[in-house]
Amino acid sequence: MLLIVLLALTACSTSQATGSTPTEAAELTVAAAADLTPAFKEIGPLFTERTGIKVIFNFGSTGQLAQQIERGAPFDVFFAANKSFIEDLAAKGAIEPDTTTVYAQGRITIWTRADQPLRPQQLSDLLDPAYKRIAIANPEHAPYGQAAREALERVGVWDQLKDRLVFGENIAQTLTIADTGNVEVAIVALSLSVQSSGRWVLIPAELHPDNPLIQMAAVVKGTKHVDVARQFMEFVNSSDGHEIMKKYGFVLPGEIVELTK
Repeated sequence: MLLIVLLALTACSTSQATGSTPTEAAELTVAAAADLTPAFKEIGPLFTERTGIKVIFNFGSTGQLAQQIERGAPFDVFFAANKSFIEDLAAKGAIEPDTTTVYAQGRITIWTRADQPLRPQQLSDLLDPAYKRIAIANPEHAPYGQAAREALERVGVWDQLKDRLVFGENIAQTLTIADTGNVEVAIVALSLSVQSSGRWVLIPAELHPDNPLIQMAAVVKGTKHVDVARQFMEFVNSSDGHEIMKKYGFVLPGEIVELTK
């Protein structure tokens, strides 16, 4: 009888020690670019419903999140708004090998409040002195700000407009600056524009080929939840995930076309 009890206890102990990562990970911490906020607020609960795993999101500027990861921030997986940040982290050994995946391509828009009498149709319209302040994400660390700057440069209006620019720390804050009436117009992510109450005009992707906003994800080096992180990445790229991403204007992986620079 004693032998049977000991064997049972040993088996229980062994089972706990070798339990799968998905079972152990009651929570998954995701660092995500701010343009993903509305889409991931739908995808996260759906993933939890399907798997029982809670997802905690930390939304922010891709560049700032990348810096946090370099400093050892306890994220499990990183969804960047530009693949170059993932590639840079991989080169520094901060990403788990062979875990990178492209999950979307973003677009940028010219955005104004619905009650704003000014109605720009193209970037050159912003030369009008009536646009006293123009918000973009900070191009020093935000991919959508980098795309906005490139588009303004290619149209030939950056130098004339740069003194009117107001920088948001990330693309979500940039929209907030415009939505609260602190600027007349903003250049923001399509994913945020489609769920807002404002008016927007799509900026041609041909105007920012050096910053095409091809968005990549990867598992962060050192996480104890590699399998669960992969599972969430796969869910984002599943038919359910794609349906939500498409709703917010993202170009899906199979539809991405790299433009000639």
